[in-house]
Amino acid sequence: MEVVKHWREGVLYPHWDSSANYGAGEPRFIFYPPVSWLLGALLGVLLPWTWTPVAFTLIALIGCGLSFFIMAREWMADDAAAVAACAYVLNPYLLFVAYERAAYGELLSAIWLPLLILYGLRKQPSLLPLSLIIALLWLTNAPSAVMGCYLLALMVLVTAMQDRSYALIGRAAGAVALGLGLAAFYVIPATYEQRWVEIARAIAPGMRIEDSFLFGHTGEAFHDQVLRTASWIAVAMLTAAVAALTLSLRNGRSHPLRSPLIATLVLISFLLFPFSNFLWKYLPELKFLQFPWRWLLVLGVVIAICIGLALRGSLLEASTRKTILFRAVSMLLLAVVMSSLSAFAFWQPCDDEDNITAQRATFRNGGFEGTDEYTAVPADNGDIQQGLPMVRVVRSAEADEADSSIAENPPWTQNSLDAVPASVQIHLSKAENKVIEIHTSAPAFALFQLMDYPAWQVRVNGAPVIARPRRDDGLLTIPLQAGRSVISIHYVATGDVALGRALSLLSLCITVMLLIRTKRRRNLQLS
Repeated sequence: MEVVKHWREGVLYPHWDSSANYGAGEPRFIFYPPVSWLLGALLGVLLPWTWTPVAFTLIALIGCGLSFFIMAREWMADDAAAVAACAYVLNPYLLFVAYERAAYGELLSAIWLPLLILYGLRKQPSLLPLSLIIALLWLTNAPSAVMGCYLLALMVLVTAMQDRSYALIGRAAGAVALGLGLAAFYVIPATYEQRWVEIARAIAPGMRIEDSFLFGHTGEAFHDQVLRTASWIAVAMLTAAVAALTLSLRNGRSHPLRSPLIATLVLISFLLFPFSNFLWKYLPELKFLQFPWRWLLVLGVVIAICIGLALRGSLLEASTRKTILFRAVSMLLLAVVMSSLSAFAFWQPCDDEDNITAQRATFRNGGFEGTDEYTAVPADNGDIQQGLPMVRVVRSAEADEADSSIAENPPWTQNSLDAVPASVQIHLSKAENKVIEIHTSAPAFALFQLMDYPAWQVRVNGAPVIARPRRDDGLLTIPLQAGRSVISIHYVATGDVALGRALSLLSLCITVMLLIRTKRRRNLQLS
């Protein structure tokens, strides 16, 4: 809904979520990858909002099935690939994400993991498609992208050692570099601007790796309930993976994917338990996965591949009418059973304040609580009051401030002692662009319902305001002289954003050059 609001205001790629922190906003779109929220906004434009979550989930699951089928056909017959693709879509973790967690970015990222394996391990030249998949992973979900890069490194290394050929390693390294370059317009600002927000609060107690190893216990009821569910899903999936891998070994035929799959299964199993804590602590970016059981997203791919390999040479690979009907009925029954079990075990009805109608009302009427890790430093978003006017003219920079130690986000009530008589005219009020004219008879401070952030360019009567007072609630505060002040506030591209865009443009040029070169080679070979 916030993205659609920006589109209607003429901003195609939003940066500022103006509804967060009860209207004061936060830089959510800098840090959260764009593919999922752009898709969600597009669906919201085309469909009623009540249909959008269902449509999004269906698109993600259908995409998972198609991408896995494309990957599996490289190493197994079409019939086995189709069965394995159904198994991937219906694996318990993917349904857990869809039914209970509603982690839409993570769900959508599951589309790219099979293609990452396909283009990472394929013998034919595949630098460009692999680069594109890596870029799409980073632009869809950052934790999945971290897992994907580690998965690619492990599988490529094992395959290179198995084949005694290290060309795959060079290709993968080049693809990662080019993929990160294509996604640099998101990755560089999201990395650099972490110093401007309380990003460490993303891994506060309850959200740390050590709080979520299998069957752990923190004493926080909701966390422990989700962890218990995820733990039993992990047990079921690890058992299924071992069983499918064992069956694939029994047919006696070697397969190039077998060693990478075994290595991946061993690594995932290791990472789910506390003795792996040293890896989570020291390997780059791994701790920001928050939950070790997120690796079950990758395990779902491993299980489905093993199921497909186990079917080699079986009757399920035959293409008679009888076997086709048997496969179709079997997969339909599996879908009914798995979706029914998921609806029973995972699905949770919305609280009254969380259903779509209530969310739309909240969006229109004052906004919602902010995200702790996106709060600008050194502010406390609990000090932001609800129902604030767009601008207040006050006597001091610290005036009219709440205290979160007494009550978090209390309703605002006007304090006449802090107010300064003033005339306020709002000429423009958009999410990333505001113009306000204020007349005062004495020096004062303009206090905005807007979280201060380095990307805000503020001018008073055309002169830039760089040194701005800091408040505990982090709201933008601008000193005013007596008389007329025209204040313009505009969200601008900071240096890191400009650098990211330049690197993405450069990487796109390299991609086009490589594509042209590849087409020329193919034409020469055909001629």
